[in-house]
Amino acid sequence: MKLDIFSDPVCPWCYLGKANLDRALEAHAGHPFEVEWHPFQLNPEMPEAGVDKREYLSRRFGAEQLEGIHQRFRDIAAKAGVQMDPDTPKRIPNTLNAHRLIHWAGLEGRQTPMVSALMRGYWVQGRDIGDPGVLADLAEEAGLDRAAIARLLASDADRAEILQRETHARQRGVNAVPTFVVAGQYVLSGAQPPELWGQVIDELAAAGPAD
Repeated sequence: MKLDIFSDPVCPWCYLGKANLDRALEAHAGHPFEVEWHPFQLNPEMPEAGVDKREYLSRRFGAEQLEGIHQRFRDIAAKAGVQMDPDTPKRIPNTLNAHRLIHWAGLEGRQTPMVSALMRGYWVQGRDIGDPGVLADLAEEAGLDRAAIARLLASDADRAEILQRETHARQRGVNAVPTFVVAGQYVLSGAQPPELWGQVIDELAAAGPAD
């Protein structure tokens, strides 16, 4: 059963949502899901070089309010057993290249490991996932050919396709991430807890295969 996930590696809710889903899938080894990741840029107008994260968010929310937002994420992450400090990443990158990388990883059956490497690299290690060299390193860590990925990143390969897929998603009503679409019919939004995913998996198993 197809589980389509619209996400952006720099979205904190996407990182938490993936961690929750991973826990549920690990606890249900016989789950029916075939996962596919789809592009969605939180900041499609972000400069190619990215921006200083704290400065950008302070202008957007105010410095004092930003501290409260970050503490909320720390508390939620700790409760979920997820390692995350919003202050670890120092920059907000343009993520178009990261989404191209996820696409190429999918062609080799390495999409979820690539998403994991990107999110871990950004949220845990504080790496700049807008930097082509960092992306090539992460691709190698996810089992891809570093040199081949570096050549692709230096080109315009699949840029238009990624942008078209994102536009199509927005036209279909995806306006926030993470968004999960089960079997092309049922939509779940946000960082749903593992318990909810467990219920979904159990209900699907009880229903049996579709006729």
